[in-house]
Amino acid sequence: MADRIYLSSPDVTQAEEDALVRAIRSGWVAPLGPEVDAFEEELAAYTGRKYAVALSSGTAALHLALLNLGVGPGDLVLTSSLTFAATANSIVYTGAEPVFIDADETGNMNPDLLEEAFDTLAKEGRTVKAVVPVDLLGKVVNHERIDAIAAAHGVPVLSDAAESLGATRNGRSAGAFGVAAAISFNGNKIMTTSGGGALLTDDEEFAKHTRYLATQARQPVVHYEHTDIGYNYRMSNILAALGRAQLSRLDEMIERRRQHRLAYRELFADVSGVTIFGEPSGADGGDTRDNFWLTSILVDPAEAGFSAAAMQAALAERNIESRPLWKPMHLQPVYSSARASTDGSAEELFHRGLSLPSGSVLDEAHMARVREAIGQFLDGADAAA
Repeated sequence: MADRIYLSSPDVTQAEEDALVRAIRSGWVAPLGPEVDAFEEELAAYTGRKYAVALSSGTAALHLALLNLGVGPGDLVLTSSLTFAATANSIVYTGAEPVFIDADETGNMNPDLLEEAFDTLAKEGRTVKAVVPVDLLGKVVNHERIDAIAAAHGVPVLSDAAESLGATRNGRSAGAFGVAAAISFNGNKIMTTSGGGALLTDDEEFAKHTRYLATQARQPVVHYEHTDIGYNYRMSNILAALGRAQLSRLDEMIERRRQHRLAYRELFADVSGVTIFGEPSGADGGDTRDNFWLTSILVDPAEAGFSAAAMQAALAERNIESRPLWKPMHLQPVYSSARASTDGSAEELFHRGLSLPSGSVLDEAHMARVREAIGQFLDGADAAA
């Protein structure tokens, strides 16, 4: 069988190998070090933030940011339902309760339903401590409306930009929104440090306290002294070196993913019942564009004559990975009792959506295999119809 084509594999070159060797030869193999310091400076500059704190994961960034905002047991946090579990889990880590908000047509948090949730909870005398909107598949949420709604209620916005590094909205970096933003460098993300993530903010004290909590809340004395519960959440010097090499190549990696998006758009242009999810996406340029992390399609079975699940199965037979959109959190068994403000949009996107191989590491031969497999499936679907 031909080698497997993955959705979004790490894109690693000689630059990353050289960076790792540099870090190891420097002697800074233990956590923290000059590579971490440099990576944080470069991340802050890239995203237009004053401060960046390199951490062990995007989940850690969300968790620490919520703690910085004073979120704790009994509090409510409004967040997107169409997201990966880490967003909701980080809220639960603090003892708070997530309240899930359904999606709009972009897949991001629906501002109308957010406002409705605020009103409903206010009538019940419940207080919301934070809003955590998620940039789905690399597309920045409508911060203009969401931030205004939150501000009207005196509630801070924490941006979950785990999927959107490199994207922009009205000329601003995805990581530049909210009192703070969390980004992820997991292995399948737009860039990777193997694992890892970062917190971005313009608030010096916010960044300082994040570093403090992330290093076991150790007091600045010779012996080990602790007055707070801390966490082992800092990024290692070696992984930061990998991140620096990846960040230096990020724009070119985004451009290769953009070319994949354009190719898929052409491939499905004349296929009835299939649309590129999230278009217009900035694929033709402009101040607002996603980062093309994943290209996804939406399938209307009644019009197309096939389902997203059928295409996924056909690609799997050819050793090509594809994946549905996130299963909404309010439909997950672990969160079945959580509150939610929904209208069915996220559930429909879950059933109709399919993410296709999008990684910058994919060469023309791999993409030709994907196009051929999709073409053969479409021909078979036409014949069956």
